[in-house]
Amino acid sequence: MKKLTLFLMTALLGACSSFQPASHASLDGEVFYLQRIALPPSATLSVVLQDVSLADAPAVVLARQSGPVKGQVPLPFHLQYDSKQIQPGHRYAVSARIESEGQLLFISTEHYSVKLDGSDPQPLRIRLNPSR
Repeated sequence: MKKLTLFLMTALLGACSSFQPASHASLDGEVFYLQRIALPPSATLSVVLQDVSLADAPAVVLARQSGPVKGQVPLPFHLQYDSKQIQPGHRYAVSARIESEGQLLFISTEHYSVKLDGSDPQPLRIRLNPSR
């Protein structure tokens, strides 16, 4: 019985020592548009960080921030991601959109590439264009 208990405790300690917590990194920025119109009170902002390396597969979402808009543009965002998911040679991009009551109001139409190696400008500025 003692050997079994000792074996189980050793296995448990081994499992605990191999556990590696996630390494958190973040990307800060702001979303803006040039039109001089106020957003409705029901507007929501969604900002997504994605791995866009594979052309023939859906992009992999690494981080997402979504919620009600507080105030007017520029609208700040803070994306927190696991830096262990970042792979050399992969391409990453940030996109954003503003919706209200299920209707798309503004969307990023340009490609906002990020390197995620500490050299990206912060705050990252993402320009949105009207959806129509």
